[in-house]
Amino acid sequence: MTKRVSETKTEFLISERVNHKGGALMPKTAGCYQFFDARGEIIYIGKAKNLFKRVSSYFTRGNTSAKLSVMVPKIAKIECIAVDSEIEALILESELIKKYKPRYNILLKDDKKFPYFLITKEDYPRITVVRKANLNPAQGKYFGPYTDSRAMWSTLDILGKIFPLKKCKTPKFNSRPCLYYDIGRCLAPCQKRVSPEDYQKMLKEVELFLSGKQMELVEILKREMKTASDNLEFEKAQRFRDSYLDILKTIEKQKIVSENTKLNQDFIGVVKSDGAEKHYCACILEIREGRLVNKKDFNFSYLAAVNEGEVLEAIMREYYTILGDDKIIKSIVVGALPDDVEIYAKWLSARAGKPVKLSVASKKADKEILALAQKNAQINLEQLHLKELIKIQNDYNEVGSWIMDKLRIRAFPHLIECFDISHTQGTNTVASKVVFKNGEPKKSLYRRYKLRTLEKGEVDDFKSMREVLSRHFKRIKSGQSARPDLIIIDGGKGQLSSVIKAMKEFDLDLDIVSLAKREEEIFLPDAKVPVIFPAKSPALHLFQRIRDEAHRFAVTFHKKLRAKEMF
Repeated sequence: MTKRVSETKTEFLISERVNHKGGALMPKTAGCYQFFDARGEIIYIGKAKNLFKRVSSYFTRGNTSAKLSVMVPKIAKIECIAVDSEIEALILESELIKKYKPRYNILLKDDKKFPYFLITKEDYPRITVVRKANLNPAQGKYFGPYTDSRAMWSTLDILGKIFPLKKCKTPKFNSRPCLYYDIGRCLAPCQKRVSPEDYQKMLKEVELFLSGKQMELVEILKREMKTASDNLEFEKAQRFRDSYLDILKTIEKQKIVSENTKLNQDFIGVVKSDGAEKHYCACILEIREGRLVNKKDFNFSYLAAVNEGEVLEAIMREYYTILGDDKIIKSIVVGALPDDVEIYAKWLSARAGKPVKLSVASKKADKEILALAQKNAQINLEQLHLKELIKIQNDYNEVGSWIMDKLRIRAFPHLIECFDISHTQGTNTVASKVVFKNGEPKKSLYRRYKLRTLEKGEVDDFKSMREVLSRHFKRIKSGQSARPDLIIIDGGKGQLSSVIKAMKEFDLDLDIVSLAKREEEIFLPDAKVPVIFPAKSPALHLFQRIRDEAHRFAVTFHKKLRAKEMF
């Protein structure tokens, strides 16, 4: 049962002048905060024990996170919702993220698509497959979610062979059983061929099987088989024997990870890709009675510069929210603890009605199982990458042609370069060049630049961009660098004009545009009005990816130089 959250809303605008004091108006209570961009769209949702401290931390100069360097400049308004406790804040955060799906929050695959087994509430219950976000207990008992549909259907097939539950919602015939009874897949309760007591016993066995308690189930079946045999009920004893042997075969296929048959743990392995877009994959290995009984895979939507702890928070916030309270295990082992580990432990403990511990793998045996979870996550990541490469190859022809038409460039944009400048009040000014080939980053062609023409402390983005592009144009003119199909510079009309003048000095004629962050406007050399791509178009997403990657690459180099200067 979900506790109703009592909440109080507060909102205020962020101006350029007070940007560094973003948290000044925040209450010093638990709650959730929402960051809005200039268009009024929510770009990030978070929770906090103390809203004042948490929101203020985003605007401190000491915060050097690459993710925040991209996100914070886009914040135009902040709205906060005060609640009574940290756990209420956690529940509210989960609900808001699912509702608004902000760009900078990590999102699991939509849980509405995860299938569950439902043991229906009927006189003679059936097992059905449902895909619902709000599970209604009045319909029956749910098991899941299952993130792998093929594994779920395989499990259903095994259940059908071992436990001949009713298959039909209504009887096919009035006076005789259907074909399922003839092939041993149903006990025909519709024709009173099985007693309600025996049917309920079999139902309990199914629940034990789905809960991963196979060893307990084996002992029950062994006793049932002996009892039936002693009572000379040989047909019933044969059914128990067949179920007993089938379950033993299933157990034999399960990997034994511990000799301790009382070991019940979830192991969560997380891996990330090395590309410009940080794709994360996670795998949960469910260990029940010392055996690996289930594997659940998760893919995460694109989010730059996050860490494993944030990914684990997404799993805690979303996956364990849709998991039934009675399915929450006492021990969850991870590679790195999320920041708010105590809040998650309290929340899970309250739901499970027992202490739940989140811990980092420290024992040798735990590290081995965690490594297995990470290996499975890596396999899933590689499969995801392969699918995306195929999709990109198929889609980029359409996206590139659309860009070519909208920006009136002369060649299909196979090779796109992007330049960005980074500095701190004019010190350690650097620039970056990133290259994307057919929609994918080409890291071997990335370049970093130290500015040579600026005086110490001088801040001049026009001059900086002109110098970097002049050096690049010189290499293109001499044949040392390939001629790009399109150059994107991070900035507005002024930066673009400065670069066009430099290009003409080298007698080059290249397609160059600039991308302004605030309104995502694209300026063309001879156009007075900027081009604006549709908000959710693949073309805008591609430009943002390229621009953000150039920014990340420049900021990383700038931090490296600044760190060297400090020592």
